[in-house]
Amino acid sequence: MTKKPLLILTGPTAVGKTALSIALAKAVGGEIISADSMQVYRGMDIGSAKITREEMAGVPHYLIDELEPQEEFHVVRFQELAKKYMAQIYEKGKIPILVGGTGFYIQAVLYDIDFTQNDGDSSYRRELEQLAKEKGCTYLHDMLAAVDPKSAQEIHANNVKRVIRALEFYHESGTPISAHNECQRQKESPYNAAYFVLNENRQTLYERIDRRVDEMLKNGLLDEVRHLKAQGCTAGMVSMQGLGYKEILDYLDGNCTLEEAVYRLKRDTRHFAKRQITWFKREREVIWLQKEEFGGSGEILAYMLDIIEHQRGISICHKLQ
Repeated sequence: MTKKPLLILTGPTAVGKTALSIALAKAVGGEIISADSMQVYRGMDIGSAKITREEMAGVPHYLIDELEPQEEFHVVRFQELAKKYMAQIYEKGKIPILVGGTGFYIQAVLYDIDFTQNDGDSSYRRELEQLAKEKGCTYLHDMLAAVDPKSAQEIHANNVKRVIRALEFYHESGTPISAHNECQRQKESPYNAAYFVLNENRQTLYERIDRRVDEMLKNGLLDEVRHLKAQGCTAGMVSMQGLGYKEILDYLDGNCTLEEAVYRLKRDTRHFAKRQITWFKREREVIWLQKEEFGGSGEILAYMLDIIEHQRGISICHKLQ
């Protein structure tokens, strides 16, 4: 059976994926599915650097403004919704393009990772949640390190929900979730995929990140988080764990100064970008697009189209003039 085409454009935060994704979608006759854990939430626009209607330039986008901030979004739900929208895009004779920086989300779709074994035991989950309240997230993270050191290394102690999911998986199966995920990663993709990672030298990227944070503050990030707080959004919600939201909420809750919040936001975003690059380096068959090796976005796009058409054999709607 012929595999359906799938294009992926990812890379670290602030590298410039948005503009390139629009040019790519127009060139190949594609529609974009956001692989971003924050842009899915309504009302979370500035802190998530959400693409605007104007920037979309008429290219249909999915998984943007899909959920309320009070709702939980995780990899299983992403996979389910992304597959639904991919089916709709194929039905129209178009090519789906996954665009965003959440590597695990991309992996879940590309290799059709099976999460059914991780449905969870609700009584054990409640027990773990209670332990986290009584003894703190570090205690739970230490429990994970004892049974699944690889997952403990990859999951931050503060990400209690992911720590609990990993412990639940081990509790149910006796197998570390890291081993399960590694096994799933070795599967052959059901798609004829071209997986592009846009990157640039670290110093330039870090400068872009700092400038982006300054722009977010100038564009009203404080007011955006104030509004979310007034709506009842709290630090315990998945949506408010996102970069830009947890730091500013901490300031609004009186736990730090604005200067400290901004410092942490810039520092943690740089660390996040570094972790993203590490993740993509571990992935198979990725095509790196190192920005400084090209003469501009036009050259990058031409290079991508050549690979898509001649190496992957995916027919595209037109060539560049």
